[in-house]
Amino acid sequence: MKRRTFLQRIGSILAVLGVTEAEWLTLSDSYSQALAQPTPRKLALLIGINQYRKSPSLSGCLTDVELQKELLINRFGFLAANILTLTDEQASREFIEAAFLDHFGKQVKSDDVVVFHFSGYGTRIKLNESEDTLQNALVPTNENLEIQNENIATYLLEETLLLLLRSLPTERVTAVLDTSYDTPSTIQQTGWRIRTHQELPTAQLATAEIEFLQQLKTKTSFSPAVILSATSDPKQVAKEGLFSGFSAGLFTYALTQYLWETNPATSLQFSLSHTENTMFKWGSKQQPSLVNGKKALTSENLLLDQNIGAEGAIIATEEDGKNAQIWLGGLPPQVLENYGVNSRFSSANGEQLILRSRTGLTAKAQISGGDVANPLQVGQLVQEVIRVLPRNISLNIVLDSALERIERVDATSAFAALASMVSVVTGEQPPDYVFGKLSQTPSRYALFTPAGQLIANSAGEVGEAVKVAVTRLAAKLPHLLAAKFWRLTENEGSSRLPIKGSLELVNGISPKAILQRGTLRTLDPKIPKKPLSTQYGLNAALPLTALSTPIVPIGSRIQYRIQNQGDRSVYLMLLGLKNHRTAIAFYPWQTVEEPNTSETKPVLQQVMIPAGETVTLPQNTATSGWTISGPAYECEHQLILSIAPFTTTLKALETPKSPAGDQQPIGALVNPWEIAQAVLQDLHNASIPAAEINGTANDAYILNVNHWASFNFSFLAN
Repeated sequence: MKRRTFLQRIGSILAVLGVTEAEWLTLSDSYSQALAQPTPRKLALLIGINQYRKSPSLSGCLTDVELQKELLINRFGFLAANILTLTDEQASREFIEAAFLDHFGKQVKSDDVVVFHFSGYGTRIKLNESEDTLQNALVPTNENLEIQNENIATYLLEETLLLLLRSLPTERVTAVLDTSYDTPSTIQQTGWRIRTHQELPTAQLATAEIEFLQQLKTKTSFSPAVILSATSDPKQVAKEGLFSGFSAGLFTYALTQYLWETNPATSLQFSLSHTENTMFKWGSKQQPSLVNGKKALTSENLLLDQNIGAEGAIIATEEDGKNAQIWLGGLPPQVLENYGVNSRFSSANGEQLILRSRTGLTAKAQISGGDVANPLQVGQLVQEVIRVLPRNISLNIVLDSALERIERVDATSAFAALASMVSVVTGEQPPDYVFGKLSQTPSRYALFTPAGQLIANSAGEVGEAVKVAVTRLAAKLPHLLAAKFWRLTENEGSSRLPIKGSLELVNGISPKAILQRGTLRTLDPKIPKKPLSTQYGLNAALPLTALSTPIVPIGSRIQYRIQNQGDRSVYLMLLGLKNHRTAIAFYPWQTVEEPNTSETKPVLQQVMIPAGETVTLPQNTATSGWTISGPAYECEHQLILSIAPFTTTLKALETPKSPAGDQQPIGALVNPWEIAQAVLQDLHNASIPAAEINGTANDAYILNVNHWASFNFSFLAN
């Protein structure tokens, strides 16, 4: 919305009312009822600030607004006219509060749906000099003023915002705050920006804000509101990352991406679990939090408009009806970056769309075939059918900007010798890892995740030369590249194979599920769905901590339970990455008798799950599960299922023979990159690519969502 238009609207409404903001908020319920309409409405106020008057610019806040807006319109049925956006210079404290009064306070009635979103800096400040307690606050674009040599902070207090939200006469109020408040004490080893503003000790909060807060506190009637926060601990910081052609808040992107694909009855607790898991895979320690009432919360609180998940929606069409622009906010981020031309989607009218090009989250697509039986319509959801992935994928490594020029030159030269696995990228391209130095003195060279997490055992000795450091890290790179390959198979949202999987602790009398995954698009959309947490035997009202990245105690045993709910057999592979360092796999050892002898030998055999049956891994009748040994580490497993055997993969696993008697269910991969390529090739072979796209088969993997399912399980062993 343009600033002039907004000012005219706010000025006219306050002039017509002829009341102060506080008086306006305390108008009787009868006035709200007089404004009521016969059907619920959905209203949203979305705020994103990249440009601040004095603080360094952020880069992903406007993208967050766009992510939320497209989700609300296309997935939750919000009308564009009912979504008010304030960005950059429009988002002053006065404008934000006035917009709240105008857009929400005047219109909202008892059954309406309200969504508030803020992306920008957060900070902490005292209400006055006499208080010791610091208050959380959102930093608007006009962050402070200089009045008579005093620094006056024009912030919006978090408490003010919460009272405003709770003052609305509806219980369907949801707020998303992609910000954080405490400044980290240590330097962040990452190029990703953090959304925390360091407050000056002499800053004083604007008197108008303090008075407004006190007036709000006089209101006696409040309704519950759901607050989704980017962090759950004051020591955590909200970060924004660089993705494929755009920057975005980690929390907003991970949350909106999952909400595109999920079903309407999925609990918000479950959605946040997936959101945290996604950020965990990006190397971020952010743990989102949910503040809610006593009842379980689901995405039905937003009155979901479409009962089916999707990877995106049509946002524009050409005059001929054969070409369209599609928004791809529902594709997993790591997949979007490598999504290839000729990938296919199905639209709501049954037409197939072929991807022709992509810029950021927007792609151009063309209808497959000639005549258009059903013209494409703006707003139609699109679902993935064919995923095309390049075969020549490499690790993107960015050099930390803190490195000296000569260090950067030497590192670039050294990584060039590993060109088959590594591409050194600039700060404008999304990195997989960062090559830099530890902040300690004297420092050492090491690898970091894009979010700044040190990769375990990647730091060298003090005084190590740059080229020696790169050579030392070369042995680790095939493991990291392999993990990048198999993460591209993740399709929990789009797979058409009806599969459920759970990670279980087997220490007690009966196994205990600690993490669940399942395909979301395999039931008849006309059949009401239970919440995923209920489907998997979880209490939907469990606190978020019960659904966060689980901690598996050292010494305990774990197993996977996989249910094949389809009408045909599927085959299974389990791959993983331990501590961002060592690629591992489940080795399906079976003992068989030698022909014409009574002797037996261990061999690798396909793990098959017949139609309608359930299996556990490992398949060992003597003992259940495998033991988690120390020391503490992070682990992620990729559970991959296909309608065809993993023939190429099993041959690659057999190549480096394991020592006799060392047939463990989980073991390190000697040839991880080869194994990862073999898995993609097996999925490609199972998909039986259509003739019209076979021309790309030599330089791409072509995967059909009807033929494979892939889930990511991440946990901490401690």
